Amino acid sequence: LEEELGYPILFSQRGVLNLAHSEQDVRDSVRRVAANTLNGIDAEWLGPDEVAKLCPIVNVSDAIRYPVHGATYQPRAGIAKHDYVAWGFARRADAAGIDLIQDCEVTGFITDGERVSGVRTTRGEIGCGQVALCAAGHTSVLLDLLGVPAPLQSHPLQALVSEVLEPVHPTIVMSNAVHVYVSQAHKGELVMGAGVDAYTGYGQRGAFHIIERQMAAAVELFPVFARAHLLRSWGGIVDVTPDASPIVGHTPYANVFLNCGWGTGGFKATPGLGWCLADTIAHGRPHPYLAPFSLDRFTTGALVDEHGAAAVAH
Repeated sequence: LEEELGYPILFSQRGVLNLAHSEQDVRDSVRRVAANTLNGIDAEWLGPDEVAKLCPIVNVSDAIRYPVHGATYQPRAGIAKHDYVAWGFARRADAAGIDLIQDCEVTGFITDGERVSGVRTTRGEIGCGQVALCAAGHTSVLLDLLGVPAPLQSHPLQALVSEVLEPVHPTIVMSNAVHVYVSQAHKGELVMGAGVDAYTGYGQRGAFHIIERQMAAAVELFPVFARAHLLRSWGGIVDVTPDASPIVGHTPYANVFLNCGWGTGGFKATPGLGWCLADTIAHGRPHPYLAPFSLDRFTTGALVDEHGAAAVAH
């Protein structure tokens, strides 16, 4: 992707551990590893000793609230610098002749029967042949302007970073039971997060008790971080569907397409999803990979339940 974009994204393949803290966690995790393996994905199951060998700073003692009984491990997983990825895509899009208009809020749509012929914005009207709604947590706001109902909930999601530390954390560790994920960024700060705030809304500050709980979880799993200082935190808006799977494809309007409901997975899915969505828009029919994720699955009942594979965030 770096070569294609001509821009660094600082991708670091360091693997990811998803910890298991109970017998049921172990059963679910081993089953997930088997499912991944059957689909050609190189997942592994590690016992507590193997977890400690891979990431020595994880507390695998039986004396803690949620003892570590093992973990799934995907060795090719990694981290990338989010803003670099966005800038890389933006630069290549601009070079391809695509206009990126900033500070331009959509306020409405111009409709002509079953089609949308234009978009009203704070900077004037824009005529269109096709429309793709990719506004994450605000996609439901745009759908409301079109009168199209969708089963989306928007929640604040917080993350934070610590002060810069020496390299001590060799991988990415996620825990659903204690609800925290921790990795170490390229400069040395710890990047931490947890689940979405329970309430729905568009406020980007989030609730303090979420930070408090994830810090308690992080210190329990990583006692070495007990005296680290918090540098900054931030919040964004994510859109969540009832079955924790995205909605991608057609809407009741013939030339309006959806790409939403990713929860916290959109960043990871974007490079592949872009090709499939472009194919869908260009040919006017769902790409085979996208067909199961249509909006009408909530009417037909053909849901794609991914709560078990959605990590810790939703």
